[in-house]
Amino acid sequence: MTWEGLNRRKFPRANFPCLIKIIRSGEAEDVILTHTENVSIGGTCVIIKKSCELFTSVAVEIDLMDAGEPVRCQGKVVWSVRRKALEDNKPSFYDLGLEFVDIQPDDCVRLGKIIEQLVRSGHETGWK
Repeated sequence: MTWEGLNRRKFPRANFPCLIKIIRSGEAEDVILTHTENVSIGGTCVIIKKSCELFTSVAVEIDLMDAGEPVRCQGKVVWSVRRKALEDNKPSFYDLGLEFVDIQPDDCVRLGKIIEQLVRSGHETGWK
């Protein structure tokens, strides 16, 4: 996937490094703990250590750091890009795009308010 394909996002994204848990089901449950790179009401970008297949369904928990309960919803992997390794003896990482599939309306409103505040204070990454 080329980066030009990522410029068609529907919602503004804000730089917001909050904690996120991604749970992949399969033979054994796989839990990935990381942080968001940016977030919108429609999805998020995270950095992970191992690849994840496109269109994989995952459970998502995001701590918005606003003293509220974590946002829990289903997500879908919509893109994955391997980062260039900076050193030969260190593993590559992956930028992973997750689309929120069934986020609750109240959580969507809560997330939208946080993003609006971040955009006003200059943390917007654009309408990408």
